[in-house]
Amino acid sequence: MTTASNNAPTTYFNLHTQGIGYLNRVREVPVRRGQAFMACDIAALHGASDDVEYTRFDCKVASGEADRLIREHLEDVRAERKVLIAFRIGDLWVDPFMYEKGERKGQPGASLKGRLIFIEWIKVDGQFSYRAPARTDTAAPEAAESAESEPADGDADQGQPTPPAARKSTAARQSA
Repeated sequence: MTTASNNAPTTYFNLHTQGIGYLNRVREVPVRRGQAFMACDIAALHGASDDVEYTRFDCKVASGEADRLIREHLEDVRAERKVLIAFRIGDLWVDPFMYEKGERKGQPGASLKGRLIFIEWIKVDGQFSYRAPARTDTAAPEAAESAESEPADGDADQGQPTPPAARKSTAARQSA
């Protein structure tokens, strides 16, 4: 029996968390048999603006640009300035643990961990210190062209699913 090797590229589904939060506990983590990496905590804001709540994320800094930006703002965090960032975290996971000290000693706890993959902007004490360059989307010109070619009264079928006869089945798409 022979097996056909599939050379199609692997497709991934990304689960990203994004928001704004305060940067805390910036540190370089040494690794015994590897290269040290930067890590930080983000106290993400959520809820009503007059009654803000925080959720803490413990992040490994995963992209080169994010690493550079975190290192640039390390002294601001150490000087206890308010460093607010707009962030994107990937690969979020829960790390369960047991409290070893304090009031909660012996009780279970959980830490939200992830990879800091993008920083959109940074404010230090309310002043912008970094803004990511605007993204250029290559699909935008194509979308504009297809919108121009549609008839002006084409609103009648907007939002309607494609008729079954026009859709390809899963088997037909895979064999193509």
